[in-house]
Amino acid sequence: MNMVTTLPNIPIAKPEIGPEENAAVLAVMQSGQLAQGAEVASFEAEFAAACGSHFAIATSNGTTALHLALLAHGIGAGDEVITVSFSFIATANSILYTGAKPVFVDIEPDTFNIDPTKIEAAITPRTKAIMPVHLFGHPAQMEVICEIAERHGLAIIEDACQSHLAEFKGQKVGTFGTGCFSFYPTKNMTSGEGGMITTNDPKVAELASILRAHGMRKRYYHDEVGFNFRMTNLHAAIGRVQLGRLVGWNEKRQANAAYLTTRLQELGAQVVTPVVQNNFSHVYHQYTIRVTEDSSVSRDQVVTRLGELGIGCGVYYPLPIHKQSIYLERGYMVDLPVTDKAAEQVLSLPIYPALTHEQLDRIAVGVAEATAR
Repeated sequence: MNMVTTLPNIPIAKPEIGPEENAAVLAVMQSGQLAQGAEVASFEAEFAAACGSHFAIATSNGTTALHLALLAHGIGAGDEVITVSFSFIATANSILYTGAKPVFVDIEPDTFNIDPTKIEAAITPRTKAIMPVHLFGHPAQMEVICEIAERHGLAIIEDACQSHLAEFKGQKVGTFGTGCFSFYPTKNMTSGEGGMITTNDPKVAELASILRAHGMRKRYYHDEVGFNFRMTNLHAAIGRVQLGRLVGWNEKRQANAAYLTTRLQELGAQVVTPVVQNNFSHVYHQYTIRVTEDSSVSRDQVVTRLGELGIGCGVYYPLPIHKQSIYLERGYMVDLPVTDKAAEQVLSLPIYPALTHEQLDRIAVGVAEATAR
């Protein structure tokens, strides 16, 4: 009979907020300059430098970053944007916000990213952009995607919300096209809430900056119908501290992932561990395994057992976007077998930098036990 553990729970994610973040926020509060200002501008410059982009535009969250990036590329009513259904719903909803239509294609079974071999068949005269998602921290196949986009004259909007400083052939995500990042608390770095657009195109940067602040180029003179999508100095202060630690935190996530993979294999856990393709740097926003039909138990049974053992885990994402009710109501009936299979099998384990080897061992042993034949 399975026993419920008395050990402390291991959460699925754990933001690292310490005295430096506290001091940065306090300094902003004492300054009295709380809204978007110099702190945001500094964060933008530092983030652009970290990514290797010419410009960075801070926003209120990752969803607004995606929305503004699309608008800055002129995406609107009647247009189509090719993307994936295996992602957080903000990926597709940001396209709907512009009046355009998301067109879903299937994913690769190993990285869970957009399958570039499926893209060209989805291109129509209405297609204006490709929005790859660098899911869980592994970059999409950007070399091939860029070739397709150039051949067809399409913009690239990278949903890099889960892949801060991930790389393909030494080039950071968010610099192959226009990049969009999220600083939600569970991400590799956080600003509490916040987002960022990266681009090398000065026109895209200018329009995104204008649209995030009610369409103003000059204060109280409105040239566009814009939004209030600004980041505050308070959030930027947190983000600046976190950005300074991001490289080290990513390295710790990579070390934790390597350790988990080795232990799961040593213990004979009946799961498929994450892959890292050649020339790619995976930053492990999530350490995502598959519980396949070869296992003696289902994914959901593993989730239940890990919960009994006090081991946090998450299913990202149990219902693909194209099967969500708001998309079914819009007539989405698309066959995405790899996406559907992934939704049935994926399970993400704790991978954050603060985990100890003892905790990682406990996670690996728990998964091995939960999947034992």
